Amino acid sequence: MRRIGSIAGLIAAFIGLTSGMGAAQDVAVRDRPALTAGYAFSAELGGFRITGLSGLGTRTDPVRIDSQVFSATPVTLVIRATKPINPFAHPRTHATGTLHFEFDITNASGIAWIGAEFELQEVLGEPSVYGDGLSFDQRRIGSYPVTSDRFAGNRQDFEPHDRILFEDGFVDPGERVVFRFLTTDLTPARIFYLRFDPRIPAS
Repeated sequence: MRRIGSIAGLIAAFIGLTSGMGAAQDVAVRDRPALTAGYAFSAELGGFRITGLSGLGTRTDPVRIDSQVFSATPVTLVIRATKPINPFAHPRTHATGTLHFEFDITNASGIAWIGAEFELQEVLGEPSVYGDGLSFDQRRIGSYPVTSDRFAGNRQDFEPHDRILFEDGFVDPGERVVFRFLTTDLTPARIFYLRFDPRIPAS
């Protein structure tokens, strides 16, 4: 009787394990590539979902983040260093503070976007300032152009904020848009934030 009971217990454990595989795989897909860039990227503050992550963060292998944005108001990506910080090391082994980004974002908000703004924050809710060393490559360390496939123009504001406003275009509900830019941190922080603000028509 004990043997039968133990076998039944193993079967129950196996069923429980397999029934949770979908959720476990979903987490793995979101989290796995973050380790390769020395950073973890999280949608924990809500309003959007990360559906894919890859890349080292270099010019030839940028961090590519695929996501769905459900909110028509700003959402914030949380970025945490997962490896020792060293701005002069290789991104395979360290968090360097230099990240080339490619965002592929699906508009799942149900409202058209007529612009989009990204803002860097070292303190959550407070725009980055010059003295914190964090910027959209304000000192022109790299040669990575700021571009989008759906917005023809962009404006970069370094002071008193660190922001990029993409304009002269639109993204209808259900459509995708790609943004590319470089962020640098001359004094790399363990955690920082990237706020995305989709601009919607006034009426």
